Order: sequence, then structure tokens, then C-alpha cells
Amino acid sequence: MSAAGLAGIWAEANDRRALFQAFQRKEVYASTGPRIRVRFFGGWGFSDDDAAKKDIAQIGYANGVPIGGDLTQAPEGKAPQVLVYAIKGPRGANLDRVQVVKGWLGEDGAAEEKVYNIAWSDDRKLDDDGSLTPVGNTVDLATGAYTNDIGDAQLSVVWQDPEFDPSARAFYYLRVLQIPTPRHTLYDAIALGMDPEETGHPSTIQERAYSSPIWYTP
Repeated sequence: MSAAGLAGIWAEANDRRALFQAFQRKEVYASTGPRIRVRFFGGWGFSDDDAAKKDIAQIGYANGVPIGGDLTQAPEGKAPQVLVYAIKGPRGANLDRVQVVKGWLGEDGAAEEKVYNIAWSDDRKLDDDGSLTPVGNTVDLATGAYTNDIGDAQLSVVWQDPEFDPSARAFYYLRVLQIPTPRHTLYDAIALGMDPEETGHPSTIQERAYSSPIWYTP
């Protein structure tokens, strides 16, 4: 429904000191409401099969930096990699896709940004331009119900920047999208006996989680 947001903190313990230390490290992420869990690490030497292992967090800390961390001085011939794991909330909707948002300064000094689809559900294929076919929509506009017949409960991947410039500062942050779910305006329309398609408001929404960035400095 997107009624409120949540913040997630990866701390070493559930006490005030550890929580504040996690905030200082920027090892945090947020969501528009769902209890999606996100792990996001950056590094230079992950292997493709790391995403399928159970100890992703241990691999990430041992071979890279977590969200909020810094990558510096790229090794010769290397481009940044990210190790990603996302899982839906216990009672939440399935996941549609995982995206990396990259930002950098262009040659003219202007801020540039590009969104990469890096993991997705339901055996879809990327188009030549990097776009992805929509996941679909199971929301019943008459009742406000939806099903998890589409999407995946969890997504994980190792991805490498295909357009890396080792001389340019950059940042990477993660975005995880749910499948479409009912928006609060749909529930309002149903309660008021209105046709949702005539209200002028969207009936569905794709809730999401998003992380602190990982920074690259030459």
C-alpha cells in the first residue's frame, strides 16, 4: 500500500552502540514499506557462483565492502563487481527484479545516471537495450486481492559494471522491486463503491527497497 517506509540496519548486535556504528558506516537500506531484506557488496574478485552460496554475507565481507563502503584504485583490467541477495518479506509480495543504479560525472562535469537490470524473476530475457518485459499483474481490481503466482521469493546475482571507467568517480546503489500490489487508492475506490479506472489514480504500485551506495574513487 505504500503507507509508510522502513529502514534496515546491518549491525553486529542489537544494541545502541552497534546500531549507531552501523549508521556511521552507512550500512543501511530502506523500503517503501515491505520487509524486504537486502545484502549488497562491492568488490573486484567475486565468482559467479558466489551468488548461489548460503554464506553470501561472509563472502561479501571477506572479499569486498558492504553498502556504504568505498572501492578505490581499480586493479589493472578489473571492473567493479557487486554481490547481491534480496528476499521478500515473510508475508510480502514476490520480487520482480533487482537493479543497480550507477551515477558518475561526465566529461562536461554534469551528473550522469544509468539503471541496469541485473536479476529478475520468471525466466524473462533482457532486450538488446537492457530493458525487461514487465513481470505482469495479478491484482484483482474488484477485491484488491493479489497472488504470488508471478515473481520470485528471492533473487541473487554477481554483476560486473560493463561500462567502467577507472579514472572516473562513481557510485552504485541497489534497487529491489516487488511485483505489483494494490495501492491505497484502490482500497479507497472499493470502499466507496467507485470504478477504480475512473478515479484518475493508479490502482497498483510496485513497492521497493533501496540501499546506501557503494562508492568508487580512482
